[in-house]
Amino acid sequence: MAPAWSKEAEEFADELLKKCNFPPAGTAYDCAVSGGPDSLSLLALAVRAGLEVTCYHVDHQIRSGSHLEVELVQKAADFFRAAFIALQVKVDPGPNLEARARALRKAVLPADVATGHTMDDQAETVLINLLRGAGPGGLKAMERGFCHPILEIRRFETRKLVELLSLDPVWDPSNNDPRFLRNRVRHELLPLCNDIAGRDVAVLLARSSKIIAEEDQFLETLAKEIQADRVDQIASIDDVLAKRALRRWLRDLDGEKHPPSYDHLERVLEVAKKKRLACQLPTGITIRRSQGVLKIINEK
Repeated sequence: MAPAWSKEAEEFADELLKKCNFPPAGTAYDCAVSGGPDSLSLLALAVRAGLEVTCYHVDHQIRSGSHLEVELVQKAADFFRAAFIALQVKVDPGPNLEARARALRKAVLPADVATGHTMDDQAETVLINLLRGAGPGGLKAMERGFCHPILEIRRFETRKLVELLSLDPVWDPSNNDPRFLRNRVRHELLPLCNDIAGRDVAVLLARSSKIIAEEDQFLETLAKEIQADRVDQIASIDDVLAKRALRRWLRDLDGEKHPPSYDHLERVLEVAKKKRLACQLPTGITIRRSQGVLKIINEK
């Protein structure tokens, strides 16, 4: 059956749009579309919202026949009258396949490209980051905004929309591969949590991530006002805020993609509070207190 905007599809899409976070109609908007139900729904909703959409598809060349997925996405883009750009990367077999594919994909897509992550993805991300020992920065999960416009939509809703539009989505078999942590969280941990709680915990996890994000932003705003290398400022404030200010300072000065761990921040705070003269971080730098100022010594 050919894709079509039936009245039911239009009405359902309009209901979903009330939960979306898109920019104003007429805005140029880039969407990453793999061909799955979520990303196809993103494309459909962005067009329905009146945006000037460019659809990007990345072929990772992992599965045989991936060129057919390119054709499927291009047909969808043509149906929605969106511009289409096909990109190609080469992901070699081996460990960390999912992470390497994600990194290559990110490298070739526009920096502000929108993705079709749903509330279910958000809930999975919260649990994954919790399992990894993340703090508030990880537990807030994906940031709400134009790059994640459908985070308030459920996965069952994207499937219903593509069905109403008579679209034939790509079903990625790797989404069922238990070697990947996200798949085990999706197919094992979340259903177990639902069973134990006696309710749909994805909604609760997504709501918690939103609360954490709001509080994290508030603390981050306060931390920006603190001159973290000044011992007198760090020593005069609460430890929670002090460590956040120190984390920002170290991240900015050392150029590290990942902030120091909780234990390492404790050591730096001890230097600021005159409990030790210096400490060394695993990144190869030493933090030393001198004349009331924290100094970074790069020993890489």
